[in-house]
Amino acid sequence: MPIFALRHLLPAAALGLFLALPAQADDYAGSYLAARVAIAEKDFPAVVEYGTRAVALAPDNADLIQGLLIAQVGIGQFDAAVPVARRLSALEPENQLAGLVVITDAIRAGRWQQVLGLLEQGVSVGGSVDQLVRGWAYFGLGDAQKGAEAFQALERDGDPGQFGIFHHALALAQSGDYFAAVDVLKASDARALRLDRESAIAYAQMLSMAERPQDAVKLLESVFGDGGSPAIRTLRAELAAGKPVPLSVLNTPQKALSAVYAKIAQAVAQELNPEVVLLYSRAAEFIDPDNQAALFLSASLLETLQLYDLAIATYSRIPADSPLYRSAMIAKAAAMRHAGDSDAAIAALEALAQQFPDAPRVFQTLGDNYRFAKRCKDALAPYDRAVSLIGTPSSAAWRLFFARGVCNERVGNWEQAEADFLKALELEPDQPSVLNYLGYSWVEQQRNLDRALDMIKRAVEARPEDGYIVDSLGWVYYRLGRYDEALSVMERAVELVPVDPVLNDHLGDVYWAVGRRLEAEFQWRRALSFITDDTDLDEVKPDRIRRKLEVGLDRVLEEEGAPPLHATDEGG
Repeated sequence: MPIFALRHLLPAAALGLFLALPAQADDYAGSYLAARVAIAEKDFPAVVEYGTRAVALAPDNADLIQGLLIAQVGIGQFDAAVPVARRLSALEPENQLAGLVVITDAIRAGRWQQVLGLLEQGVSVGGSVDQLVRGWAYFGLGDAQKGAEAFQALERDGDPGQFGIFHHALALAQSGDYFAAVDVLKASDARALRLDRESAIAYAQMLSMAERPQDAVKLLESVFGDGGSPAIRTLRAELAAGKPVPLSVLNTPQKALSAVYAKIAQAVAQELNPEVVLLYSRAAEFIDPDNQAALFLSASLLETLQLYDLAIATYSRIPADSPLYRSAMIAKAAAMRHAGDSDAAIAALEALAQQFPDAPRVFQTLGDNYRFAKRCKDALAPYDRAVSLIGTPSSAAWRLFFARGVCNERVGNWEQAEADFLKALELEPDQPSVLNYLGYSWVEQQRNLDRALDMIKRAVEARPEDGYIVDSLGWVYYRLGRYDEALSVMERAVELVPVDPVLNDHLGDVYWAVGRRLEAEFQWRRALSFITDDTDLDEVKPDRIRRKLEVGLDRVLEEEGAPPLHATDEGG
């Protein structure tokens, strides 16, 4: 499907859809109250459980019904949502959400006369999409002339016109008139249409059936280059051999409209609440259960809503032969980890690595998950494998070298860690995270302090609101004995991240160094209070803080055999 500013397809009203809460709960049962809480928390399964009972108690409460409808669609119970949508539409004829569900149900069933009737009644899917639906409904009824008129009316309408052109051609191709379809597409070249994967394949197949196989090959090369998935390479070979390839994607009105819904959802995903976007992606799934782009988007939206079990189940529906399968399994593992099951995430990625032994991204993600689980020793082998697979690294590979460097540092392989950090900086010289990590490490080792200071200053310039990087700058000033300069910087770091135990501990040390002993003790006590089960005890040592509170920082440094505090000026 052509990709452009699809937000123009939606009316302003669509941007305002939200989960409204009923204003009163005076006479309603406990299920109603539970449903209200679940709606507010976007807990779709609970909304369905309690909302179904509550609607039976309050059948005229449109806000409650809308909340139930959103939840039913969100968890994929579209069939169950249809009668609820009809009830909501009866209460609020202008409700666009109800209209979306009712029209979508008719589209899936191919009840094209009903679709046209609903549109005539003012029921709307949203903006210019209504005109696409109208055109496909006429083609579905066999009225090619009225269908073409509907698409042509849209073709004159700016950006949505690109949709009109492509769908007009697609409808002609579905009718078997490939030559006319290609003539329509001449109105826009491939760049103007901004073809995605499916629409590029469909266009190439139209060209093939219109006896223009070499043009089809050129089209695929313009979209995918010399590569592409195995399916794309096979299609290119068939076309190059002159083999006629009939339309096999977007080959029904339902599939075409499902793709429209999915594109709308993708286009507005960054602008609307995820539960609103989910309505369109779930509707796309309902019309065409094989729409894998819609499945992937639905799963990612569910993950954003922290409905991890539903996200995992939806990612799992993407088949192994899909171009999206590998990405879906990686995302599924992330959902498992976010749900608190790191072991399951790692097991899923181990299995994926066996399926794709030559995929560097899979091994890098596996290494990341071991690192997130604080199993750096286990992370090194997959990171090494990923490095061996990437060949000549691009600038984007800085993340891989940085992550491997972190794990090498954590397990005590400092020489290898330093080499990884330096390689990451070679690939991305101004990357703040790498500048900060390597600079901070050198500070802790009392090495290369001037170079470390320069690196951390650059990192702070890039991310002045990052409290951890600001802390590093303050700490290097402290290590250099420039305590007055360290003070204001460290105070700023604690302002940015007030409850971090490491930063508060550092600020306490700086206060002690400038003679503000009571404030130092206060910060050390704060640092102790912020330590949790998740705190990295290699970064902050509670016993050392307690010892500082007992005898002071000077005595602790003496006991450790460390140099005493000694103030210097900027020149050292």
